[in-house]
Amino acid sequence: MKAGGRTGAPIALQLVALLVVSLIAAQLMTFAVVVLMPPPARAVYRLEDVAQALRGGSLHPRYGRELARSVQQDAPTEPELRPPPRDPGELGMMQPPGEWPRRELASLVGAREADVRLIQHPPYSGMMLRGPFSIRVPGRFVQARPPAPGEGPGGVAGRDVANGSSGGFASRPAGPALFGEFTAALRQADGRWLVVRPRPEPFPNDWERRLLLWLGGCLLLVAPLGYLFARRITAPIGAFARAAETLGRDPNGPLMALSGPAEIGMAARAFNDMQARLKRYIEDRTAMVGAISHDLRTPLARIRFKVEGAPEPVKAAVIADVEQMEQMISQVLAFIRDASAGRPHDRLDLLSLVECQVDDAAQTGQDVALVASAAVTVEADALGLQRLLANLVDNAVKYGARARISVAEADGHAVVEIEDDGPGLAAGDLERVFQPFYRAEAARTLDGRGVGLGLAVARSIARAHGGDVTLVSRDGGLIARVRLPLSAR
Repeated sequence: MKAGGRTGAPIALQLVALLVVSLIAAQLMTFAVVVLMPPPARAVYRLEDVAQALRGGSLHPRYGRELARSVQQDAPTEPELRPPPRDPGELGMMQPPGEWPRRELASLVGAREADVRLIQHPPYSGMMLRGPFSIRVPGRFVQARPPAPGEGPGGVAGRDVANGSSGGFASRPAGPALFGEFTAALRQADGRWLVVRPRPEPFPNDWERRLLLWLGGCLLLVAPLGYLFARRITAPIGAFARAAETLGRDPNGPLMALSGPAEIGMAARAFNDMQARLKRYIEDRTAMVGAISHDLRTPLARIRFKVEGAPEPVKAAVIADVEQMEQMISQVLAFIRDASAGRPHDRLDLLSLVECQVDDAAQTGQDVALVASAAVTVEADALGLQRLLANLVDNAVKYGARARISVAEADGHAVVEIEDDGPGLAAGDLERVFQPFYRAEAARTLDGRGVGLGLAVARSIARAHGGDVTLVSRDGGLIARVRLPLSAR
C-alpha cells in the first residue's frame, strides 16, 4: 500500500476470529456460572410446617418459600407421584414418595387419610427424606436425626452457618421433609378442600439470576471484542471518506495512507492511483491552456507593432482591443496559476481577514463597511480568501455603488454576506454569472473592460475550501453569500 500504509488480515478472517473468541469467552462464562458456583439451594418443606398451614397456622415455613392457602370445591386432580421403586442402597436416605407421606401428613393434622391429599410435582422433583440426613439451606446447615423417644417421626438439629451458633430449634420435632413443589389439601367439614401450596417464586429466582448473570457476563466479555473489531473496520472507512472529500476539494492533496483489513488496503491503492491519474490530467490540461494563453502574447505584440503606422482612429481601436485581449490573457493565467497552486491551510480568524479587506477598500475611497458580525475561525489559505473577498467587494462597489459586509456562524459554517445597492440580476443569471467569461447584460453596460472571471475565481476558491459562493437577489440590490466550514475545535 502506498504512502506508508499497511494492510492486515481480510475482513472474513477477522470475523471468523471474532466469532471463535466470542464462543470461547461465552463457554468460559458458562463454566464459571454452572460449574464453579454452588448450585442454588432447593426449597425444603417439613411435613410439620405443611400440617401447621393446613390447620390454619403460620404460612411461613422454616426453610422453604412462603405458603399460599386457598379453599376450593373439588380435591386437587393432579396425579400423585408414584415413581418405580429403586434400590434403597443406591437411593440412600432419599426415597421416592409413596402412600406413607400422606399417612404421615394425615397423622400430623389429625385427619383420616381419605381426607388428605399430597401431590408432588413436577415428576421426581419432590423427594421424601426419612431417617438421618443433612441439608444445606440459605444461612443454615440442617441435620435431621433419628427420632428420640417420644419426639415423633424425626428430629432436627441446626446451627447458624455464619457464626456457628445454635439455631434455637434443636429440640423441636422436624419429621420428614419435601423437596420442590407440592400441593397439600385437607377436606373440611362442609366438603370443600383447604389447599396449601408454595407461592410462585419471585422474579428473578435463583436460576433466573444465574441466567441473567451469565448473559451479563457474556455481554461484558464479548462487547469489548465486538467494539474493537468494529473500530478496526470502521476507522479506515472513515479515513477513506475523509480522503475522498479532500480529493474533491484539492486533487493535489497527499495520497491516502490507511492501515486495516486487506480489502480496505486494495481500495486505498485504487483510490491513490485514481488521484494520481486525476492530478496528471489536470496538470496536463492546465499546462496546455497556460501555454496557449502565454503564446497568444506574441501575435498580440506583433499586431500592436503593425498598427503603429495606421491612422489614429484605426490605431486607437486596435490598441484598445489588444489591451483587452492582454488583460484577458493575464487574468486567465492568474486563474490557472491559482487553481493549480496548492497552498497550506491555517487556522484563521475570518472576521479579522474581513476587517483588513474593509480597511484596504476604505483607503482607496470605496464605500465599504462592516456591519454586525461575530468572530469565527476557519482553516483556509489566507491569500486565497483575500482574493475571494476582494473580487466580491469589487463587484459590489462596481455594480452596486457600495458594499455592506457581515460575518456570522450558521449550521456549522462561517457565513460572509456582502450586500450592494445595484440593479441586481435576473433569476436566470444568478448561476450563469459563475461561468468563466460569462457577463450579464448589466455588467457589459456598466463596465466594458471586464472579462467575466471574478465570480468564477471566487467560487473556485470557496469550493477548494469545502464551501461555496451563491448570489441572492433582494429588493434594491444583490447579496453575495460565502459559506466556509468552521475549523475543527
